[in-house]
Amino acid sequence: MILASTNETVEAGNGFNHKDIISVSQFNTKNLDYIFHRACEMRDVVEQDGCSDLLKGKVLACLFYEPSTRTSASFIAAMDRLGGRVIPITQGVQFSSVSKGESLADTIRTLEQYADVIVLRHPEIGSAQLAADYADVPVINAGDGAGEHPTQALLDLFTIYEELGTLENLKISMVGDLRNGRTVHSLTKLLTLYKVNLRFVSPEILRMPLTIMNEVIDAGINVRETHDVADVIKNADVLYVTRVQKERFTDLSQYEEVKGHYEITPEIMSQAKEKMIIMHPLPRVGEIHDSVDSDPRAAYFRQVKNGMYIRMALLAAVLGK
Repeated sequence: MILASTNETVEAGNGFNHKDIISVSQFNTKNLDYIFHRACEMRDVVEQDGCSDLLKGKVLACLFYEPSTRTSASFIAAMDRLGGRVIPITQGVQFSSVSKGESLADTIRTLEQYADVIVLRHPEIGSAQLAADYADVPVINAGDGAGEHPTQALLDLFTIYEELGTLENLKISMVGDLRNGRTVHSLTKLLTLYKVNLRFVSPEILRMPLTIMNEVIDAGINVRETHDVADVIKNADVLYVTRVQKERFTDLSQYEEVKGHYEITPEIMSQAKEKMIIMHPLPRVGEIHDSVDSDPRAAYFRQVKNGMYIRMALLAAVLGK
């Protein structure tokens, strides 16, 4: 992967003009290269000037049916940094017309009367595609249940590249709730575009879904499953940790059995390579100890900042800027 502003790359990037961002399957290495190049430009804008008027006059509707801190704040900050405005319908969605029984389709068709782009988080798989089917403005998927979280996967991939300088020939281990984790689902799909080795670490009931395992195998990726972090920590270039998602369990007794299955401590990190990174989509609930935060290999808060740059790049791309 080369972050270069070539005509071919720009053409790939321009393909997002007025397009929905629903799944990572929309991306190839060329348009990833374009988005990452634009994200670097956005970082320069923020660091040098703080903001831009690139999206002045544009309006973003931020519609979140599930709680969110990082993703909603990141999109709001991204739009604000680019000079646009935001209609935030996030933590207070229960006080909107949704509480009166309004359908997702009608909510989307209403919001598009006010906004140039809609960012949606919803608890049901397929909700983002449903919204896109009804909307005449671009819809960006900010997480649809246990389905996908494409913008998180983009910022994760960007973070790996920024931290390690490559996306090729890496050993990447994903740890935790791999069954319900939409972040690992989307990131895994993107990683099949590169020559990597994947290791999935989870309890038996939280294994990576078979559909995604089959995609990985069909792509010719070297992949293994294990239940023990000790099996992967010494060789990992990336340790991607996720929380066990209580909200996805219908049987809370199962949650109690697995919630503290993995905890990354300084003792575990002492076995890791000097040049590697530990990532987490956040929030964490004990799976990475606070004492790990001072380790220079802990990249999760740098990962958060990268999210704003990636979302600035995406908003500019879908709005034709």
